[in-house]
Amino acid sequence: MLTNYLKVAFRNIVRGASYTIINVSGLTLGITCALLFFSLVTFHLSFDNFHPEAERVYRCVTEEQRDEIGFNGSVPPAFGKAFREEYTFGEKVAKLFTHHESLISFQQGGDLKKFKEAIVSFAEPEFFEIFHFPLTTGNAAMLSQPNQAIITESIARKYFGDESPLDKVLRFENVIDFKIVGVLHDIPDNTDFRSEIYFSFVSLKDYSSWAAGDDSWGGITSELQTFTRLHPGVDPAAVETELTELVKKYRPKSTNIHRYKLQPLDEKHFDSRYGAVMDKTILLVLAAIGFFLVLTACLNFINLATAQALTRSKEVGVRKTLGSARSQLFWQFAMETFLIVLISGFLAFVLAYSAVPFVNELFSARIRFDLMSDFQLWLFIPLLLVVITFLSSAYPGMVLSRFKPVVALKGKPASQGPGNFNLRRSLITAQFAIAQVLLIGLIVIGYQMNYFSSTDMGYTREGIVIVPLGSRDAKMNTVKERFAAVPHVESVAACFAPPASNSSWNTSLRFDNRTENEIFSVSLRAGDEDYINTFDIPLIAGRNLQPSDTVREFLVNETFLSKLNLSPQEILGKTMTTNRSWTGPVVG
Repeated sequence: MLTNYLKVAFRNIVRGASYTIINVSGLTLGITCALLFFSLVTFHLSFDNFHPEAERVYRCVTEEQRDEIGFNGSVPPAFGKAFREEYTFGEKVAKLFTHHESLISFQQGGDLKKFKEAIVSFAEPEFFEIFHFPLTTGNAAMLSQPNQAIITESIARKYFGDESPLDKVLRFENVIDFKIVGVLHDIPDNTDFRSEIYFSFVSLKDYSSWAAGDDSWGGITSELQTFTRLHPGVDPAAVETELTELVKKYRPKSTNIHRYKLQPLDEKHFDSRYGAVMDKTILLVLAAIGFFLVLTACLNFINLATAQALTRSKEVGVRKTLGSARSQLFWQFAMETFLIVLISGFLAFVLAYSAVPFVNELFSARIRFDLMSDFQLWLFIPLLLVVITFLSSAYPGMVLSRFKPVVALKGKPASQGPGNFNLRRSLITAQFAIAQVLLIGLIVIGYQMNYFSSTDMGYTREGIVIVPLGSRDAKMNTVKERFAAVPHVESVAACFAPPASNSSWNTSLRFDNRTENEIFSVSLRAGDEDYINTFDIPLIAGRNLQPSDTVREFLVNETFLSKLNLSPQEILGKTMTTNRSWTGPVVG
């Protein structure tokens, strides 16, 4: 019987070529999107779930209460030592300092090799006890000693080829030398910890004494994070309550009220308040889009199938006259549907596999779409094909199998009653409604992206090239002179970051010799006298900064004026002091 179903189904598919092509095209596109979105969603949901006892791992974060509540995915540098020594909640505690765009150099065969690494980290040895990043060679405990380094297998091959990297010396930012004492397995794709070079945390003091300081309670940087694995049975809420004592003890006079909290590891990737890279709402939207695209393809299949009922009514009449049961007719149509879905599934898999690089680039992801290693795809693809077959074949199959032989042979099937007409009309309406909602959403997103890319940011972005210098002892004036000598270079400025950069440098300040700091924080942008000219930032009052090798003067913007409720003329000449003890007048 099954063989007969397959033969007849194949003949009908070939005979109705145009009908088959339309259905296969629609289902292929729908299944392709479903596969890609499923892979993307499961990829993000799997982030850092491979660490042992991950449910007890937390990141220490800060809720800052100023004029408004702010959220920072870090804590002051001194927090880690205080939490480790003054409380017994943590089974393990580790600090991690992440540095971006780092210059790594080493000697090889008499030549000086240089590499620019996107991320390197200074880690305490307990970091590798909390998180599962196994070593192939060496021991992470060696990071307790100064000037030690651990690298991944990929970095080892990149730097030294087939040579053993052990005992080789890496220089960080032309400042500190580190000896390689261990090699890690390559970092998995589904983790937010992307560093492939780890240095001894105790050596951070040679690069940033503030970030490494055990008494640095006066600031927070996103580069430094503190993690803990709590003892079994410890209530995180109880820990957060106890941490209020740290604020009273170490920050008694600060107007910036801190609340230290514990963020579960499984929320780190999704909590946008603390700078997460992916919001769960976006994943839900993608999953919904994939579902509705598949549903639209199924509705299209149903509408086409029921529209063809008249042409197939005589076939059904002949089969029933010859003794076919309704169940046999239903399964015959289900088999035809399954073959179309199977063909669509195969084409969708090929198309999805080809589109993975573009999806990874668009969503900054690392999905692989590998059937050999991804058991979730093995489960999802057959389940998806079965569900689509059922949704697409159930109603048309019941309609065709319900035809009465005599009426069907006359070419006037009895299924064209008011109820069936209303149902088909409802299906068509649903199909067009889903399509219109998706198109309207696409148009809105397009306008929003256009707004992001074309709106006036208050400074010039075109023609600006950012060149990271990589070294703290770079001679700024010499670098500027060399760049200025290049033809067609109009202006050169030395700065910490562009005006709208994501780089965060927040500080509290004391205004006009007041005894207390302001209740709000400000975002600093360090730049020289050519900064506002290079970025074409207009001055509405006062003058530009004077050339200086130290912080002597400040420029502020209109948002800062609104915080103080002052006019541009009123603030000129007033003195400001930041928490780094930089003091000077506002000149523009």
